[in-house]
Amino acid sequence: MFVALTDRTLFALAVILYGLAAVYSIFSFRRGFREDNWINYGLLLLALAVHTAAMFKRGFSLARCPIHNLYEAITFVLWTIAAVYVVFGSWSRLRFLGAFAAPLLFGAGVFALMPPLDPPHGENPVFTGGWVSLHAALTLLSYGAFGLASVAALMFLTQDRDLKVRKIRAILSRMPSLQRLELVIGRLVLAGFILLTLGLASGALRLPGTVGIAAYWTDSKVVWSACVWGMYLVLLVLRWRYAHRGRRFALSAVGGFAFVLMTFWGTNLLSTIHNPGPSVAPPAPPPMPIR
Repeated sequence: MFVALTDRTLFALAVILYGLAAVYSIFSFRRGFREDNWINYGLLLLALAVHTAAMFKRGFSLARCPIHNLYEAITFVLWTIAAVYVVFGSWSRLRFLGAFAAPLLFGAGVFALMPPLDPPHGENPVFTGGWVSLHAALTLLSYGAFGLASVAALMFLTQDRDLKVRKIRAILSRMPSLQRLELVIGRLVLAGFILLTLGLASGALRLPGTVGIAAYWTDSKVVWSACVWGMYLVLLVLRWRYAHRGRRFALSAVGGFAFVLMTFWGTNLLSTIHNPGPSVAPPAPPPMPIR
């Protein structure tokens, strides 16, 4: 069935399934997460399968890892979030992460489907090669880890609020304890930071020699990535050195990923390395005079 569909059509189907999961999440909120059912998890699992088929089809058609424009980058990050959730969701106590992940996956998926984010191939030349693909994959995987950390942080904040305002709802809820959620957030942020460090290091080893040292270190996306790296480094240091924990740590995780979401596309569009302009063909030679 998937063979006759284009990769964008498959991804659109995955976004629809993410949307259905987001709608079902509203009912989970209203019931206070008192039921351990598989409907939301099943919808996200099915969406992940269709999403995976879309990415494989795009990758096989291009004969490379599909991570070289904004559409492909966003779909890769969303796939990472969904895949990690499916693994975590196999444990019933973390299955309700899907109620927080589904709206994020749906909203970002709708944004990714905007036509300007996926120009026809050949209009915008991109850097290719295994090393650069590794750099892009590691960096985007880190954003996926940060995204899931923010989802867990939203779950933490909901549980924390219920304990203070709706104590009965918090007692009846099947969500994990605050201590366990904070541990999950911390490990996801640490994993994302390690992946981002490796991704930036791999880019710094290769790209300056391709585009020039000055052009590389003044590029908007490079400067932005360094700021994101520093922001999460500060967050980790505050947590382990200065007891920046609990609600403050959860709010920081949500705020950090919100900053990434709101600024990623803009810095990417401004970057001359990650979003090169259309190549200009050399002028044709003048016609030979007729003798």
